[in-house]
Amino acid sequence: MQRIGDLSRELSLIKEKRDLLDLEVREWLKKRNSIHEQIRRLRAEAAGLREKRDALNERVQELKKLREQAKMQSKKIHDQILKLEEEVENSMEKRLPRNMREIERKIKSLDWKIQTTPLTLEEERPLVNQVRLLEAQLSIHKQIEVLDKRLVELKTEKEALAVKAKHYHEELSEFAEQSQKFHKTMVDVLKKVDSFRVEANRMHQKYMEAKQQAQELHQKHAEISHQVSSLRQVLYREEEEKQAQRQLELRKELKEKALKKMKRGEKLSWEEFKILNDTNSTK
Repeated sequence: MQRIGDLSRELSLIKEKRDLLDLEVREWLKKRNSIHEQIRRLRAEAAGLREKRDALNERVQELKKLREQAKMQSKKIHDQILKLEEEVENSMEKRLPRNMREIERKIKSLDWKIQTTPLTLEEERPLVNQVRLLEAQLSIHKQIEVLDKRLVELKTEKEALAVKAKHYHEELSEFAEQSQKFHKTMVDVLKKVDSFRVEANRMHQKYMEAKQQAQELHQKHAEISHQVSSLRQVLYREEEEKQAQRQLELRKELKEKALKKMKRGEKLSWEEFKILNDTNSTK
């Protein structure tokens, strides 16, 4: 009986510790799962940031290509401008100091004179030669005019390309800066993920340790419960045997009293009569 009492008290203490450990296991599991949820959320955030960063980087690369194309076109136009300026300079050296309008008036005047004035062949030849020279000069002037016009067009186109290249550069610089911000934020988030992962591993370790201890206490509780049950069965059997022995002794005593009454010739009760006729009571 003392042993059962000791074991029962031990069971009570083990159950209390086991219940506390079960509670601790649930708490560690709750904390670990909470951190895992934060990790999943942060990973999703990092994936979104990576997607935005990659999209910006792709746009930056496109803008770099467009900027380089604009620079290459500008370089080609610059080369054309240099070539045209050289042509203009060469043409300017061949040009007479007269302006184009003055030459045109002079050609018209000479043509009119040739057509309206009776001239001999000898008189007409120098005039015709003069017209030819003036027409050659006029052609040079017109060529210079065309070149100047083309130069203006090319310079305008070059300026437009410069503006476009500057715009591309400013835009890609802005996107590159945004991409860097997204990248830095993403790196910070991933650092948090690593930190949370370490914490989650620590929580999981605590959870496993508490679970192991709880399982050991569960096992110990089951073993002691089995011992208590076995001891109680032994006590129960012993008590049954004692009870049976007491019953036998009581019946034997009652039978002896009934026999004495019968020998004295006294009247027996029904119970006494049954005891005297009960074969088991003689054992």
